[in-house]
Amino acid sequence: MYTIDFNNPIRVHFIGIGGISMSGLAEILIKEGFKVTGSDMKASEITNELSEMGALINIGQYASNINDNIDLVIYTAAIRQDNEEFQAAKNAGIPMLTRAQLLGQIMANYKYSVAVSGTHGKTTTTSMLSLIMMEGDTDPTISVGGMIDAIGGNIRVGSSEYFVTEACEYTNSFHAFKPYISLILNVDADHLDFFSGIEEIAESFHTFATKTPKEGLVIVNGDMKYYDTVVRDLSCRVLTFGESEDNNYTAKNITFDSFGHPTYTLVKDGVEITEIKLKVFGRHNVYNSLAAIAAAEELGISMDAIKAGLLACVGAKRRFQYKGTILDNVKVMDDYAHHPTEIAATISAAKMTDYNELWVVFQPHTYTRTYALLNDFAAALKECDHVIVADIYAAREKDTGLVSSSELADKIAAYGTDAFYLPTFVDIENYLLKNLKKNDLLITMGAGNVDSIGNDLIKK
Repeated sequence: MYTIDFNNPIRVHFIGIGGISMSGLAEILIKEGFKVTGSDMKASEITNELSEMGALINIGQYASNINDNIDLVIYTAAIRQDNEEFQAAKNAGIPMLTRAQLLGQIMANYKYSVAVSGTHGKTTTTSMLSLIMMEGDTDPTISVGGMIDAIGGNIRVGSSEYFVTEACEYTNSFHAFKPYISLILNVDADHLDFFSGIEEIAESFHTFATKTPKEGLVIVNGDMKYYDTVVRDLSCRVLTFGESEDNNYTAKNITFDSFGHPTYTLVKDGVEITEIKLKVFGRHNVYNSLAAIAAAEELGISMDAIKAGLLACVGAKRRFQYKGTILDNVKVMDDYAHHPTEIAATISAAKMTDYNELWVVFQPHTYTRTYALLNDFAAALKECDHVIVADIYAAREKDTGLVSSSELADKIAAYGTDAFYLPTFVDIENYLLKNLKKNDLLITMGAGNVDSIGNDLIKK
């Protein structure tokens, strides 16, 4: 594998530079003195910002974008082998790294690197830990999979030995990482277009855990079903967090305010430590915060800084994000949830707030996930008063007729919930404007572009 020498900056080309993670890595390299070029299928606010930083951006992905001046090409799992730029770079013999391989090499330059993994909760937990580290004056470099107002985006480049990032399991990409501290929030069935099932996913997380050096630390959910699989035969220390009193870090006396924000008593090794207040929603974020606290204490950050960082964390964009109010006091929220476990957590958080009836516009993400978890999606969404199912967001897939949104809507309706399918966003918006009532709560939900519905409604 090609290895970057960060003391000798080169010219690096990113195929798909406008993506949230690719753009962040490009920004890090720019600030480290590298010459960065890249391409994307369309211009965006992200590509415009990179251009202002000095990157040369090509709109459209063509073989002509690859030239002899390029020393290294970076690409993501979403780039197909028949991509013109990928083929041109391969034919020219230019060294190539995946996004995850580059991130792993960037991490290797930091003494105290932290990787936050898990099927759910990575972005929020990374955000929590990032703000804690900033409050603790560690001046960290941060790479997060969402936009955080406190750092002005998804990347922060510090000047210390501290680095924190998300670690995604898709295509086993996190196996390229070697963090000093590894967080494993949960292990659930997802990305079934790549993994054969939950057992293979659990083994993938185990392999990730083994990347932590002997002097490092794995912080893991002690209550999850596949705990023993993930932590077996590790040479490093292991700390646990979770609901059970047997964990190193747990919470007691959990309460919620009228906005669904939790307060709880932090318990460490059976001893009550202090009261923790959060500004993110839901019980699931109590346990995300425990993982962040455990990592922060390992890094020597004071409890005062930990509490201040958690209180400053209002979540990343598209994580139960308040968008505005329409009609007669109808609050519009948006959430990135695209897995049944995430949906259930978001709905549970919503039910901690005050509203008349709960409406969810759900956009399924990928055909394979929708098909594999169809019954679980229906069971999670039945807890709403009204569900409108939009067309499936294909992402990297093609529609083979395997499953449909109307099929999901029918399964939800079979529980007695008011659920139905509408084919276009315009249809959905018009229906909502006619049927939403005073003090209702509307959540647009999914990992695609469903958030545009809320944005449009607020503009009308």
